[in-house]
Amino acid sequence: MKIKQISIFLENRKGRLYDVCSLLGTKNVNIRALNVAETESFGILRIVVDKPDAAVKSLGEAGIIARITDVIAVEVTDKPGGLAEILRVLADEDVNIEYMYGFVEKSSDKALMVFRFDDADKAAAILKRNNISIVNEQGVREL
Repeated sequence: MKIKQISIFLENRKGRLYDVCSLLGTKNVNIRALNVAETESFGILRIVVDKPDAAVKSLGEAGIIARITDVIAVEVTDKPGGLAEILRVLADEDVNIEYMYGFVEKSSDKALMVFRFDDADKAAAILKRNNISIVNEQGVREL
Protein backbone atom coordinates (compact mmCIF):
# COMPACT_ATOMS: atom_id res chain seq x y z
CA MET A 1 0.00 0.00 0.00
CA LYS A 2 2.66 2.52 0.97
CA ILE A 3 5.37 3.64 -1.39
CA LYS A 4 8.75 5.14 -0.61
CA GLN A 5 9.34 8.83 -1.12
CA ILE A 6 12.79 10.33 -0.82
CA SER A 7 13.17 13.71 0.87
CA ILE A 8 16.40 15.45 -0.05
CA PHE A 9 17.64 18.51 1.80
CA LEU A 10 19.37 20.98 -0.52
CA GLU A 11 20.90 24.36 0.01
CA ASN A 12 19.09 26.93 -2.11
CA ARG A 13 21.75 27.67 -4.71
CA LYS A 14 22.08 27.56 -8.46
CA GLY A 15 22.65 24.11 -9.95
CA ARG A 16 21.90 22.06 -6.84
CA LEU A 17 18.71 20.53 -8.26
CA TYR A 18 20.63 19.68 -11.44
CA ASP A 19 23.30 17.95 -9.34
CA VAL A 20 20.75 15.61 -7.76
CA CYS A 21 18.86 14.86 -10.97
CA SER A 22 22.08 14.31 -12.90
CA LEU A 23 23.45 11.96 -10.25
CA LEU A 24 20.26 9.89 -10.23
CA GLY A 25 20.32 9.76 -14.03
CA THR A 26 23.86 8.41 -14.07
CA LYS A 27 22.77 5.72 -11.60
CA ASN A 28 19.83 4.77 -13.88
CA VAL A 29 17.25 5.88 -11.30
CA ASN A 30 14.08 7.21 -12.91
CA ILE A 31 12.14 10.00 -11.18
CA ARG A 32 8.40 9.30 -11.34
CA ALA A 33 7.12 12.28 -9.31
CA LEU A 34 8.74 15.40 -7.91
CA ASN A 35 7.92 18.30 -5.63
CA VAL A 36 10.13 21.13 -4.37
CA ALA A 37 9.39 23.24 -1.31
CA GLU A 38 11.85 25.99 -0.54
CA THR A 39 12.82 28.63 1.93
CA GLU A 40 15.36 31.38 1.43
CA SER A 41 18.31 29.21 2.46
CA PHE A 42 17.34 25.60 1.71
CA GLY A 43 14.83 23.44 -0.08
CA ILE A 44 13.27 20.05 0.34
CA LEU A 45 13.09 18.01 -2.83
CA ARG A 46 10.54 15.20 -2.53
CA ILE A 47 10.74 12.51 -5.19
CA VAL A 48 9.21 9.15 -5.97
CA VAL A 49 11.59 7.01 -8.00
CA ASP A 50 11.64 3.53 -9.49
CA LYS A 51 14.61 2.42 -7.31
CA PRO A 52 14.40 4.22 -3.94
CA ASP A 53 17.05 2.21 -2.10
CA ALA A 54 19.61 2.66 -4.88
CA ALA A 55 18.78 6.38 -5.02
CA VAL A 56 19.32 6.92 -1.29
CA LYS A 57 22.56 4.96 -1.36
CA SER A 58 23.90 6.98 -4.31
CA LEU A 59 22.86 10.28 -2.77
CA GLY A 60 24.49 9.39 0.55
CA GLU A 61 27.73 8.41 -1.19
CA ALA A 62 27.69 11.86 -2.82
CA GLY A 63 27.27 13.55 0.57
CA ILE A 64 23.66 14.54 -0.06
CA ILE A 65 21.28 14.16 2.88
CA ALA A 66 18.30 12.01 1.90
CA ARG A 67 15.63 10.21 3.91
CA ILE A 68 12.94 7.71 2.99
CA THR A 69 9.37 8.46 4.02
CA ASP A 70 6.29 6.31 3.53
CA VAL A 71 3.60 7.95 1.43
CA ILE A 72 0.49 6.74 -0.36
CA ALA A 73 -0.16 7.26 -4.08
CA VAL A 74 -3.83 7.29 -4.99
CA GLU A 75 -5.44 7.12 -8.42
CA VAL A 76 -7.74 10.06 -9.01
CA THR A 77 -10.26 10.33 -11.80
CA ASP A 78 -8.83 13.02 -14.06
CA LYS A 79 -11.93 15.22 -14.23
CA PRO A 80 -13.21 18.31 -12.44
CA GLY A 81 -14.02 17.34 -8.85
CA GLY A 82 -12.09 14.05 -8.97
CA LEU A 83 -9.69 15.08 -6.24
CA ALA A 84 -12.48 16.65 -4.18
CA GLU A 85 -14.25 13.28 -4.01
CA ILE A 86 -11.23 11.67 -2.35
CA LEU A 87 -10.63 14.64 -0.06
CA ARG A 88 -14.27 14.44 1.09
CA VAL A 89 -13.82 10.79 2.11
CA LEU A 90 -10.68 11.68 4.07
CA ALA A 91 -12.27 14.72 5.72
CA ASP A 92 -15.37 12.73 6.68
CA GLU A 93 -13.10 10.17 8.38
CA ASP A 94 -11.04 12.88 10.14
CA VAL A 95 -7.78 12.01 8.34
CA ASN A 96 -5.08 14.69 8.47
CA ILE A 97 -3.08 15.32 5.29
CA GLU A 98 0.40 16.69 6.03
CA TYR A 99 1.09 17.47 2.36
CA MET A 100 0.32 16.22 -1.12
CA TYR A 101 1.37 16.65 -4.72
CA GLY A 102 0.22 15.21 -7.99
CA PHE A 103 1.27 13.95 -11.39
CA VAL A 104 -0.44 12.41 -14.40
CA GLU A 105 -0.01 8.80 -15.48
CA LYS A 106 1.17 8.36 -19.05
CA SER A 107 -0.61 5.06 -19.52
CA SER A 108 -4.14 5.88 -18.38
CA ASP A 109 -6.78 8.53 -17.98
CA LYS A 110 -6.02 8.86 -14.27
CA ALA A 111 -3.98 11.35 -12.30
CA LEU A 112 -2.01 10.29 -9.25
CA MET A 113 -1.83 12.17 -5.98
CA VAL A 114 0.92 11.43 -3.49
CA PHE A 115 -0.20 11.95 0.11
CA ARG A 116 1.74 12.15 3.34
CA PHE A 117 -0.64 11.41 6.23
CA ASP A 118 -0.06 11.67 9.96
CA ASP A 119 -1.47 8.10 10.17
CA ALA A 120 -0.77 6.31 6.88
CA ASP A 121 -2.21 2.96 8.00
CA LYS A 122 -5.53 4.53 9.00
CA ALA A 123 -5.66 6.50 5.74
CA ALA A 124 -4.88 3.41 3.64
CA ALA A 125 -7.63 1.42 5.36
CA ILE A 126 -10.16 4.21 4.76
CA LEU A 127 -9.17 4.61 1.12
CA LYS A 128 -9.42 0.86 0.57
CA ARG A 129 -12.79 0.66 2.31
CA ASN A 130 -14.06 3.39 -0.03
CA ASN A 131 -12.78 1.59 -3.15
CA ILE A 132 -10.16 4.25 -3.87
CA SER A 133 -7.30 2.73 -5.83
CA ILE A 134 -3.88 2.88 -4.15
CA VAL A 135 -0.76 2.44 -6.29
CA ASN A 136 1.91 0.10 -4.88
CA GLU A 137 5.69 0.11 -5.41
CA GLN A 138 5.39 -2.15 -8.48
CA GLY A 139 2.85 0.23 -9.96
CA VAL A 140 5.25 3.13 -9.49
CA ARG A 141 8.05 1.25 -11.27
CA GLU A 142 5.73 0.55 -14.19
CA LEU A 143 4.63 4.17 -14.71
